[in-house]
Amino acid sequence: MNDAFEKRVCAAVPAAWWTVVIWMAWLTVAWLIWLVFLNVQPKWLLTMWGGGKLTWDTVQNLCLWFFGIMKMIMFAFLMGTIFLTLWARRLKKAGSAQA
Repeated sequence: MNDAFEKRVCAAVPAAWWTVVIWMAWLTVAWLIWLVFLNVQPKWLLTMWGGGKLTWDTVQNLCLWFFGIMKMIMFAFLMGTIFLTLWARRLKKAGSAQA
């Protein structure tokens, strides 16, 4: 196996895991902020989003959809990261077995 390729895959694994950690932290903080907004229900938010034509039920529905889709994307990225981690381990084993 190409040694440079193995190094690139092994370097991508920690970057992918850090991306997962940062993404989950951002998602958690954003979710908590939206929970506060949905609890307080400031009038300026409805005006800013739709000129006063939105209702809080619509805003809540939009938020749930947004965070649901973000979690599905995160799940797909997480599966890719796990695959990359397992692949890097196999590449290391194959490289040490040949040496």
